[in-house]
Amino acid sequence: MAQNTHANKPEGATLGLGLAFALFGFAVYSTHDAVVKHLKDYHVFQIVFFAMLFSYVPFSIARIIGAKPLSLSPANPLLLTTRALLHVGALCLSFVAFSLLPMVEAYVLLFCTPLIISVLAIFFLGEKIALYRWAAILLGLIGVIVVLRPSLDTIQLGHVAALAAAFCSACTSVISRKIGATENMATMIMFPLLATIIVSGIALGFVYKPMPITDLGLMFLVGALGLLGQYAVLTGYRNAPAAFVAPMQYSQIVWAIVFGYFFFGETIDRWVIVGSVITVLSGIAIILRERYVSKVQANLKTRNGRMVGAPMMKNSEQKEDEDWL
Repeated sequence: MAQNTHANKPEGATLGLGLAFALFGFAVYSTHDAVVKHLKDYHVFQIVFFAMLFSYVPFSIARIIGAKPLSLSPANPLLLTTRALLHVGALCLSFVAFSLLPMVEAYVLLFCTPLIISVLAIFFLGEKIALYRWAAILLGLIGVIVVLRPSLDTIQLGHVAALAAAFCSACTSVISRKIGATENMATMIMFPLLATIIVSGIALGFVYKPMPITDLGLMFLVGALGLLGQYAVLTGYRNAPAAFVAPMQYSQIVWAIVFGYFFFGETIDRWVIVGSVITVLSGIAIILRERYVSKVQANLKTRNGRMVGAPMMKNSEQKEDEDWL
């Protein structure tokens, strides 16, 4: 039985440990994305399939086995299926974005997810958006415009893929909020897991490209880094309040600059930096505000969009995660 970490450690030490794990986890995710970018010569479905095979499959199965017995019968089959397909779309589109764009630009557009969630929550969850959050949403859009400086010459397929990935992730989160109270953890994990395996597995038959052993090793590394990043971020949430952990994802901007410059020869102009800062501030403002005004706190307790299942961490589920970890 897991021990209560918060009861055994001083609050400051627990918070520091949680933030350290979160920062480490998001650094691992950035390394994961850099390896995905390096493998851009392979079709996205091939990368996704092997990432799932080497990482998410054993992790998800272990979580389900380690949890208390749960029924795999869905309470909301249509919404669960829609959510699973959106998860596949978000994962594949984000990989496409990393293969085509400088890492910083890809991250800035993917970080639009909290903005989109806030807007979608109005129509699908009946939430009212206060002036504060509207201002944050507008600020985020300004940041994106500064980064893209949109015109027919500057908008590329990678930009469209990144924004589409953010939209799919946001829809996934909204559906999670809508059905989270009636679905159990097993179905929330298994549906996107099976959807990703089926879709990428079928597509693999048409797009497979033989790999040298070194590239197969990199495919394994993608999976291993996804597993390690997921473990670290969940441990961060276990030890520190979500309101402190969630903004740590924006540290990935720093890693994107480092990896982009040293490994991919990417140069970042000042407007991309300015737009990145604006978008990050907007996202942090929404996350912190949602701690107080959201019905379900999806931005705070929805795990990284690339985590299979990524259901909201209700109190009971958070306890299950602690037991598993």
